[in-house]
Formats: sequence, structure tokens, C-alpha cells
Amino acid sequence: MEAIAKLRNYPTSPTKMRLLADLIRGKEVDQALNLLKFSTKHPSVPLEKLLLSAIANWGQKNEGEDVADANLIVKTIFVDGGRMLKRMLPAPQGRAYRQRKRSNHVTIIVDRKEENKK
Repeated sequence: MEAIAKLRNYPTSPTKMRLLADLIRGKEVDQALNLLKFSTKHPSVPLEKLLLSAIANWGQKNEGEDVADANLIVKTIFVDGGRMLKRMLPAPQGRAYRQRKRSNHVTIIVDRKEENKK
């Protein structure tokens, strides 16, 4: 049974978050946590917390099963664009440049690793 965790309106651009999401997609949970823990990119901290939340959600859904023995993987992770704050920056000769402060929404789905049944 899969478990979902969502992070909404995190104030960084979706492109920066997608770089980390691509790193952990399809990986085992322990390996994904290590990748995020030692990553130097700034969105790795909230993404690590989100993954821990998804693991805890899986533990709540599947009572009586041990999370450590479950062989969980990051089944799906996707990053969508969130709200965009539009601000003005002063520019030369009385003009103004528009600055778009982007945010994103992240969704992680963790599930048990499927063994090949033959």
C-alpha cells in the first residue's frame, strides 16, 4: 500500500527542485535519504523532511509492518510550479524590471519494492 506526502508553496524555483527530484526517483529510501543528506543544494533539507514524512505515512497506513524491513522505494516524485510573486526592481533611466519569485509543490509517493514473481 503506497503512501503520499506533499510539500506546498516552497519558495524556490521548480527547476532547482527538479534537479534533486531526478536524483532520488526510483531509488531505495535509505539511498535517497543519504543522497539528500549529503547534497549541497539548498532544497535538499525540505525534500529530506518530506521523504521522512512519506515514510512515516507509510508506517501509519501499514500498521504492524516494520518500516526498516519493508524495502521501500521512491515510487513517484514530481515537482509542479506553485504561486509566483511578481516584484519590481529599479532599472536605469527610470524603468523597472519585473522579478518573478517562483515557488513549487512537491509530491512524493513511496511504496514497497516489487519482487519479480515467476
